[in-house]
Order: sequence, then C-alpha cells, then structure tokens
Amino acid sequence: MKKLFALAAFLTVGIGAWAQNLTQYVDPYIGTGGHGHVFLGANVPYGLVQVGPTQYKRGWDWCSGYHYSDSVIIGFGQMHLSGTGIGDLGDIALLPTTDATQHDVMFSHKGEHARPGYYSVMLKSGVKVDLTATARVAFHRYSYPTDAQTAFIRLDLSQGIGWDKMTKSAFKQNSPTELSGYRYSTGWAKDQRVYFVAQFSRPVTMATSQGDSLAVLSTPNNDEPLLVKVGISPVSEDNARANIAAELPAWDFRGTVAKANEAWNKELSKIVITTDDDAARRTFYTAMYHSMFAPSVFNDVNGDYRGADGKVYRGDFKNYTTFSLWDTYRAAHPLMTIIHPEKQRDIAQTMLHIYEQQGKLPVWHLVGNETDCMVGNPGIPVLIDIALKGFDVDKNKVLEAAKASAMRDERGMSLLKKYGYLPCDLDPEYETVAKGLEYALADAGIAKLAKQLGRTEDYKYFLKRSQSYKDHYFDKNTGFMRGKTSDGKFREPFDPFNSVHRQDDYTEGNAWQYAWLVPHDVHGLVQCFGGDKPFVAKLDSLFILEGKMGADASPDISGLIGQYAHGNEPSHHIIYMYNYVGMPWKAAPKLRQVMNTLYTDGIDGLSGNEDVGQMSAWYILSSMGLYQVEPAGGKYIFGSPLFKKAVVNVGGGKTFTIEAKNNSAKNIYIQSAKLNGKMYTRSYIDYKDIMKGGTLEFVMGERPSAFGTKAADRP
Repeated sequence: MKKLFALAAFLTVGIGAWAQNLTQYVDPYIGTGGHGHVFLGANVPYGLVQVGPTQYKRGWDWCSGYHYSDSVIIGFGQMHLSGTGIGDLGDIALLPTTDATQHDVMFSHKGEHARPGYYSVMLKSGVKVDLTATARVAFHRYSYPTDAQTAFIRLDLSQGIGWDKMTKSAFKQNSPTELSGYRYSTGWAKDQRVYFVAQFSRPVTMATSQGDSLAVLSTPNNDEPLLVKVGISPVSEDNARANIAAELPAWDFRGTVAKANEAWNKELSKIVITTDDDAARRTFYTAMYHSMFAPSVFNDVNGDYRGADGKVYRGDFKNYTTFSLWDTYRAAHPLMTIIHPEKQRDIAQTMLHIYEQQGKLPVWHLVGNETDCMVGNPGIPVLIDIALKGFDVDKNKVLEAAKASAMRDERGMSLLKKYGYLPCDLDPEYETVAKGLEYALADAGIAKLAKQLGRTEDYKYFLKRSQSYKDHYFDKNTGFMRGKTSDGKFREPFDPFNSVHRQDDYTEGNAWQYAWLVPHDVHGLVQCFGGDKPFVAKLDSLFILEGKMGADASPDISGLIGQYAHGNEPSHHIIYMYNYVGMPWKAAPKLRQVMNTLYTDGIDGLSGNEDVGQMSAWYILSSMGLYQVEPAGGKYIFGSPLFKKAVVNVGGGKTFTIEAKNNSAKNIYIQSAKLNGKMYTRSYIDYKDIMKGGTLEFVMGERPSAFGTKAADRP
C-alpha cells in the first residue's frame, strides 16, 4: 500500500511539473509603458485575433494601439501588433456605450485587469468589458449599468492604428443576431483585407448608421451581459462564419477564458524554471508570453488563406503572417526551433509559398503583404536554419528560394552584384553598411546549405559575397565598418558615434554598434582587428565609451551600456563574441547586467521595442545560459544562466535540463560543465545535442575560471 501511495505521489509530482499554473507569473502590463509597444488584450498563442483596447494616435509609443500613460479608449479592435516600431491593424472596432453619440470613453487602470487570454476594464460610463479569444474569433462580454435602459454598441470600420487607413468597407445585418462585412485598408500593409461576422447573444437593431463604415446598434438592457462573437478571415465572410462555428460554437464565456488559459499554460510549460527570484520569474514567463504572439496564424479553419499575390489558396499546412524577420532571425526563431519544433514545417512552407507568390522570401510580411521593412534578406537565415537543423523541408527548394531572393535587383542588390558591395554614393536609400552586412550574413547561410548539397559553384559565389565585410567595409585604420564610395574610398568625414536616422550608412545604429555585425564569421572578424588581443580591447571599449549620437539619432538606439545598445537588435549577439576568443568569463558580468537591469517586471520593463518577440527571446535564451550567434546552423553559445534549473520540453517526449549548481547573484561564472554526466569543456553546444534530450550541468562560482578558454573549446 505504501508503495502504491509513493508511486501515486511520484506521478502527481511528475505531472504537476508540467501542468502547473504558469500563467499566474505573467504580467501583460510589462512593456506597455516606455518604448515597449506591447499589445495588451486577449489572445491565444500565435492567434490571428488579438482583441484589445485601442486609444487615440498620440505618437510613436502608441504603435500597438495602447500605452499605459493614456486613459481614453476609442474602441476594442480585433487585431493588433505587438512591439513594432510602426502602427497598423486595429480592425473591426466595437465600443459598448450607454449613449448612442459617444465615440470614446475614459477608464482607470484601477478598473483594468489582464492575464493571458483575458482582459477586462470598467469604463467610466459604467460598462464593464470582458474579452477573450480563440485563434480566429474574438469573444466580447459587455455588462451595462442597471440604470441604463438601452445598451448601445458602436461599430467603426474606419478606425485603425498608426499608418492604417480604411479604403473600402461594408456591413449588413443578416438577422437580428448577426452582422457581417469587410474592411479593406492601406498602411504599413498596402492591401489588407479583413472579412468579419459578428454574432450577438440577443437581438440588436440598427439605431443609426453612417455610410458603409459606421453603425450604432442597440438592444434593451435586461441586466444580462451582452455577448458578441467576432470571427475574422482574410478570405471571406463565409469563412469568418465557419471559423466561429469551428472554434466557438457555444456561448460559454468562462469556458473560453479557461481554454485560453489552458492553451497558454501548455505553451509556457515548454520551459519550467526553478528560481527563488519572484521578479525574475515574472520577467521570464512574461517574456515567454510575449514571444508567442507571432508569427500569427493566417489561414481559416478550412485551410484557405490569402497569398502574397492577393490570390486565395488552400494549403496542407498552417499559413502564418507577422514575420518581423530583421528582428526575429536573431533569437526568436532559434528559440522556436527548440521549444516549438512542431511548427517549423508550417513556417518553412509558409515562407516557401510566399517565395512562389512574390518571387522572393519574406522580408517583413504583414497580413499577406510584403512591406520590405528593414534591410537585408532576413528570411534567408531563418529558412536555412530550419533546413540545416533537419526539419521536414525540401533543401533544394530552400536553396532555390534563397538564391532567387539574394540575386534580385532591388534594395541595393544590383549594386552588390556589380561591385561586390553597396557604394554609399550610388544608393539613394542610404544605410549601405547595414544592408551589406545583413546581405553578407544571409549569403553565408546560402553557402552553408549549398556546400551541404554539393553545389560547389553556388558555395564559392555566396561564400565570397559573405566575406564582403572584410573585403570592402572594414577599415583597418579605424577598426570600424564604413561606407565606401564607388571609387573605393571610405566616406568622409567619419564620426563613429554620430547617427542620423535613415540618412547615413547604418540602420538604427552607429559605427560602434555595427563594427560587430559579422555573426556568421566571428573568427574572420577577429583577424580583421589583428587577432584576439586587439579584438578584445576594442570589444571592451564598446561597453565603456560615451559619445554623442546627435539630435537626429533613431529613438530605437536605447538600452545603452557605453555604446552597446540592447534596445535594438544589431547588438544582441555582441556579448557572446567573448566566447569566440576564449574569454567567456568576460561575457558573464555583462550578460547579468543586461538581464538584471534592462529587463524588469515593471510597466517600463523593456529597454526598447519588444519587436514581435525578439527582445523577449533574447532574455529567455540568455537566462538559460544559451544564445545562437551564427544565424544558421545551430551552435548555441554558453553565457551565464540566471536560474537554478530550466527544464525544456524539446518535443517527442524528451526534455533537456539545464542545471546551474551554486548559482547566485555572485556566482555568475561557469567553473565546469557536464553533459549527461560526462565532463564537457566546450563553451557552446550543438542544436542536435539539445534536441536529443538530457542534462547539461553547470557548476557556478564567483571568480572567472579557465572554462572554455582553450582554442579547442571555443565556438
């Protein structure tokens, strides 16, 4: 009997580790202040619907439609972006009111509450709004004050966020309990199309309407909450209705909240950490939460989706959108390959189909539109990383798509093909150093895959292009990557501190930050500086030197430690470069400084834009003691693990446990390591060894050690 009891207790503990309520540690308000730009509202992991409050456009910090400093709501849109530097979406806005003429309403944060999959707010009008969601359906619950005889709902199809502008819309009442319609708009996404069906829990009438974009609906207030389901589709009203039927057939609001919470717990439990630091736990699980807003599903339950060419397709894969690839190729996608291996085929198929439809891999894809935002070819390293890690994808097709994307004549690539670099005097769109370095790291991925497939000529060509950083941009006299003219001279005058947003040789950064953007060939970069010693001297200086960037610098250059700018992505790999020269102990204090000071559990808890999960993904990986520096291939560099233990569900019933013995705020240095009980001396680990499952054990100490210093143990 005792044995049976012990077995039952063991099973309970084992299951409980993966079934615990991790959503309690998520604070959706982190990043809603400052420049975080995060979405606040209700959604499920990777859902198209992100339903939440929308405020007036008051500046850059309202890119998600919401900023904590504000107290006025103009509607509850069904779609939002999170952490972007440009505003868009906000589609199909509803606003419950007690006055048919009201178009905005005040609220207080005291009456506002949010947790994963659920949002509520008590409006100053006395109306309480509760929101939850499935992947393609928003679920609203409006509770009106008892003294209100009539409940009103304002439908505003003209309302959007940021750059968004409605171009065409229509709606119709199909029955006393259903409206349907569509909204076309232009903005960041030039041709966005959203079809919707709104179903009400009781009959509503059209009190007033204005053109094809505005209606005020009414229903007697019978002291029962009014429920509204809003299904959306990129294809048709019929598909929006089918999405409701498939995902939300009943009117069980509480049950839907519970299912959303369950969905979030399932995804959050992909990594279970052990720590005594409650604030760090909140920061970690909020980062996990924020990392799973995108890519967002972009097909209907029947498989239909709108392609990059505007045509409707039906795929045998789950189609995605919201690819902020210039940001997310660095950490968000490498993290996904570990904790979401089941999604990699769908992501790869999405990208390959985008290539077939628009002639190139995605750059920054939004609701089926190529925005061409940011520089480089960031879709290439993401797709090639998936291929090199062995996922179910046709490698020859991947190589074809990558080559075609890299050989186009747009965005400076015609200059690259002619000169081997982008002459700064011939490109009217500037940012030639940033473009060139980003193209080089993408080309390195193509070379890797070509070599694996035995495509020798492709390998040689793209390997040569990947070396443009040292053949053209690196100035050995100053130790910086510099703009170069068509006659082979570096641009003058030159100030490595100064930055002029979108009007100089760099993208959202200065020469100090771009000196290190060679993640695909760190050892080659070291040789440019003349070897380990001068490289380390320069790298040390990055975190110390102060200098004025000028009045026209990008606001994205934030989270500064010296000239290191953690608030923007080009800096994210830099600290881990110490491992490549055998000095991981130099990285440890800097990594802890970033994790402990530039990530907090406060409203302004991020040092820059969340950037669709990238800022959070950096923290997730780094807090476990890992980071993929090389964009494609799967080499994860060791840092300084923040937690005592992290148990990672890598799929297939396997877990990979990272245990840091003697870890503390003082014991930040790795002294030794074991992998599955055997001594392990390298300062990095390969992706395949993580995915096999097992245990990586670090012993931590308060003094630098010789771990990872030998040449054979470096990445």
